[in-house]
Amino acid sequence: MRVGWLVWLLSGFLLQPIQGDESDAEILLVEAEMFSEYGGWLHDSQFMDQMGSPFLLAHGLGEPVADARTQVEFPSAGNYRVWVRTRDWVATWNAPGAPGRFQVLVDGQPLETVFGTERADWHWQDGGQVTVREGAVEVALRDLTGFAGRCDAIVFSRCPDFVPPHQEPELAAFRRRKLGHSDRPEDGGQFDLVVVGGGIAGTCAALAAARSGLQVALVQDRPVLGGNNSSEVRVWLHGARNVAPFRRLGDVVRELEQSRRAHYGPDNTADLYEDEAKLALVREEANVSLFLENRMNAVEMDGDRIRAIVAQHTRTGRRLRLEGTWFADGTGDGNLGFLAGADYELTLPGRMGRSNLWNVRDTGEPVDFPRVPWALDLSDRPFPGRGAEPDPLKLGGWYWESGFDHDPFEKDEYLRDWNFRAMYGAWDALKNVDRVLPTYRLNWAAHVSGKRESRRLMGDVVVDLDDLLEQRDYPDGFVATGWPVDLHLPDPRYEAGFEGDAFISRALYTRYPQPFRVPYRALYSRNVPNLFMAGRCASVTHEALGATRVMRTGGLMGEVVGMAAAVCQQQQVDPRAVYEEHLDALRARIMRGIGRRPPGPPRPEWLSDRRQNVARTATVRVSSRMDPDRYPPAHINDGCLDWADNEGRWISGDSPPHAVEFSWDAAQTVAAVRIVSGYRQSGDQLIGANRDFVLQYHDGQDWREIPETRVTDNQQFCWSVQFPPIASRRFRLEITTGHDQRARLWEVELYTPEP
Repeated sequence: MRVGWLVWLLSGFLLQPIQGDESDAEILLVEAEMFSEYGGWLHDSQFMDQMGSPFLLAHGLGEPVADARTQVEFPSAGNYRVWVRTRDWVATWNAPGAPGRFQVLVDGQPLETVFGTERADWHWQDGGQVTVREGAVEVALRDLTGFAGRCDAIVFSRCPDFVPPHQEPELAAFRRRKLGHSDRPEDGGQFDLVVVGGGIAGTCAALAAARSGLQVALVQDRPVLGGNNSSEVRVWLHGARNVAPFRRLGDVVRELEQSRRAHYGPDNTADLYEDEAKLALVREEANVSLFLENRMNAVEMDGDRIRAIVAQHTRTGRRLRLEGTWFADGTGDGNLGFLAGADYELTLPGRMGRSNLWNVRDTGEPVDFPRVPWALDLSDRPFPGRGAEPDPLKLGGWYWESGFDHDPFEKDEYLRDWNFRAMYGAWDALKNVDRVLPTYRLNWAAHVSGKRESRRLMGDVVVDLDDLLEQRDYPDGFVATGWPVDLHLPDPRYEAGFEGDAFISRALYTRYPQPFRVPYRALYSRNVPNLFMAGRCASVTHEALGATRVMRTGGLMGEVVGMAAAVCQQQQVDPRAVYEEHLDALRARIMRGIGRRPPGPPRPEWLSDRRQNVARTATVRVSSRMDPDRYPPAHINDGCLDWADNEGRWISGDSPPHAVEFSWDAAQTVAAVRIVSGYRQSGDQLIGANRDFVLQYHDGQDWREIPETRVTDNQQFCWSVQFPPIASRRFRLEITTGHDQRARLWEVELYTPEP
């Protein structure tokens, strides 16, 4: 993997003034995100497009976090006036208390001013004067509350009348000048495909294109990949993959999936999301240049085509220009398409919102929590988890959601902070009003919002609800859905008093015949000819998004986009021409797939090519079935043993014992059996092997047990045994214990004796 501006060595970074004229040299800008040690503060880059910069966030859940520190090189000793860019984040609602209070320490001494106490908007708060010595001096941020204090930057000025610029573009120009950055972005390279957004959809697009031979740039504004399926947000994957006839579509998604999952409560830990495994998968691709912590915030156009993007590093502020032939928007918000002038839709009001998941844990000892008058006052309000018997697992789940009636961009920080106020208000009500859960404490809360809906970029086809309900069959329908139409609306049980600002949702489901196949024409822009899109920003209506927004479905879109980009390169055409002129070529690639398959089941030592699997010619009858269309008995002896593909199995009903009978017109001699059972969980973990079973044969009058084939407490997913040859027209596998009352079989093979 080629890495461009991927890692900036900030440890021990000595911040120095940039030499210019005399007065300019006496003004020092210290960006908070460039501190060498963050302590307990978090790097927050979600709102750069609205407020101009990343910032540090003191997200301590009510306990002050450790100091952030850095060294600043002062050119001369003397008095400096201090300005700190910050805000009182609850002043937006005229709430009292200024919970985001913090101090600035210079050379170990706190300034008299307490910051984060003024004004709702981002501004430069006057910190008074400080006397410093010449040379390297430590500057630190000290959180006073643990309640979401935030600092963007600090200015030290020898000029007492200097006030840093507040408005754009003057503020951005000031930052660039003080950090020594050119007004022109640096050259970051040329690529066949530039993918913006490193969620599941964008990562799948990048991997599929790179493995098809394209040179790919993957631009992600966070330090991890996966988006909502990362440790920062913590949502597992939903939807279908590897659905016939395109059984290989979803192989890349499978590589990114985790082997374990948990959704509610303190068991939903960061390690479950395997951030490092996702990064490793991308980094090992030689054709991918990964640009982590780079926020795409400008586009260069050539007529109606995108020529290049500009991405700003979220810690150093350096800007890169990445040129491409084709581009893919995997941002979820449609940010690339928006800047390029692509047609889009944004539902307001009545849009699905965002969640900042949170949970609590039992410490076993009494834990206090302070009163928080600036939070939502829920002292006499109902909310999930509150009641005569409070349920901690109902606190902070997916239904803690806001933003239904607000612009998701203009109110971006507002909506995240509203979720914070709801969380703290609920916990205050439980701990200090109801006086319950005395030994519990806030355990974790996502500071990065998990979004469901924003912009949707318009393609040549806009999938709507009727398409799903009528199961409209498009000739370019490749991406199989696996989720109902699931629209989130404010829950009326909890909305009273918060109309227009609800923070608890309910799911409104509409069922339709699954799977519906999203057409390829919904994955490229109808008016920007070299722009693909995948994920939440694909070309669907608000209603249809309820079915397509889940991440496995977005990952399938990404795989199709990556393979379509390969057809574009091979034929030197744009995305629309792939449908109009080269659809068969794209279909062939999708049939082959581009993912890496896990190894197949182990081959028994006794199994030679000279033995014949007579099960292939048998008629198969089963005692029950869960879904005869999706998991038919024909899978048991179809010879397609692919235990990476859960869709290739038979699954029984839920009332054991379960029987699978093989019959022929003439007797068959069988001397060995191999049984492959279970299912592949998220990632590559196999579980659910059939535990207790026996193989029998019919002697013309009764069923007889075959020696060596009765098994109890089996743990092998691929079980096999040889036995003395037996001739019969009928054999039967009887399964008394499967998994969750069901039996699951990929394949049963019955082999003739060794010739």
